[in-house]
Amino acid sequence: MTLLETLRTAVTALLRNKLRSFLTTLGVIIGVSAVIAMVAIGEGAKAQVEQAFASMGANLLIIQSGSTTTGGARGGFGSLPTLTWDDLQAIQTESSSVRYAAPVLRTTAQIASEEQNWTTSITGTTPEYFAIRNWLVSLGVAFGQAEVDGGAKVALLGQTVADKLYGSYVDPVGQTVRIQNVPFQIVGVLAKKGQSGMGQDYDDVALVPQTTFQARIQGGLQQFITGNIFVSATSSAATARAQTQIVDLLRDRHHIQPEMDDDFSIRNLSEMESAQQEGTKTMTTLLASVATVSLLVGGIGIMNIMLVSVTERTREIGLRMAVGAKPRDVLAQFLLEALTLSFAGGLLGIGLGIAVASHLADQFGWPMLIRPDIIVISVGFSALVGVGFGLYPALKASRLDPIVALRFE
Repeated sequence: MTLLETLRTAVTALLRNKLRSFLTTLGVIIGVSAVIAMVAIGEGAKAQVEQAFASMGANLLIIQSGSTTTGGARGGFGSLPTLTWDDLQAIQTESSSVRYAAPVLRTTAQIASEEQNWTTSITGTTPEYFAIRNWLVSLGVAFGQAEVDGGAKVALLGQTVADKLYGSYVDPVGQTVRIQNVPFQIVGVLAKKGQSGMGQDYDDVALVPQTTFQARIQGGLQQFITGNIFVSATSSAATARAQTQIVDLLRDRHHIQPEMDDDFSIRNLSEMESAQQEGTKTMTTLLASVATVSLLVGGIGIMNIMLVSVTERTREIGLRMAVGAKPRDVLAQFLLEALTLSFAGGLLGIGLGIAVASHLADQFGWPMLIRPDIIVISVGFSALVGVGFGLYPALKASRLDPIVALRFE
């Protein structure tokens, strides 16, 4: 018999018992769909984490001042200004693993246009802040070092603030807003960044030059920075090295003895990102392992049904051998039946897995990322399971004695 004739015979035999064939493939369908759905959701969660941290900034380190202690009550990092403008300058020039560093001075204030007003976060910073946060300008231009040096009264609005003051689809560049009754000219609108994982709206902000912030909005403490320093390392791999260099530099500048604690803190967001991605990867691996067990259980189901099929069709096998079929033809037929069952289960599992992943992605608000290699591996593994677990029943059928088989009742 040719391969095509053997395949046609196998499919005809399976279609005689459609319900039993479908139930036999159920384990494979569940296994393949679970693998595809779990990996798609896992990849979506990973992309969500990467997007969240990319919105915060590339290779970001946040340096905070020290803490106060009054009557045994400790105020927490940032409550005692210990970082100076000279520290910022030293970080920028003496740390080889630092690409950018920028002060971030914040307060909450009302910002008003001619017709509307809105209370938002006002941030005083320098042009390096845009590079650290990977923040582009959608309308107008960003302010530069000249505006910082000259204390220019210019402002960049986040998308939320622009919408609240002027409405959507309106270009506010060139308009004047008042921040604490000080007029600022709008020079640009920042590109939309969305929300953080904790629900913070990144676009609900207005940025002004750091010198203008200190002179017009909130006075500073002379040489001390009343806020944080954002630092971007030269690369992801250099983030830990940049952190070490900054710690050594600040401890030396602040004359901190070896046995004394730091009077500042550094938050390494790359470590948080790695930890979150590692947790997601572990969960995806665990769920994929469970799905693999389901595939193996499906293979055992195929073997069980094929053994029953061999027993039921013993006389048919004996008759085929009596009219000239060779053992290899019988072996090929039963192997193809097992392979067809597992392959069909794999195809149905792909459709079910994509549907489940799409539904879960909609529920969680995550992106759905289908990996073609996982689909190929799942279907290939299901076919391998079919061949592996179908081999024993096929060998049993091919080794039947035709005379004994014809006498089987």
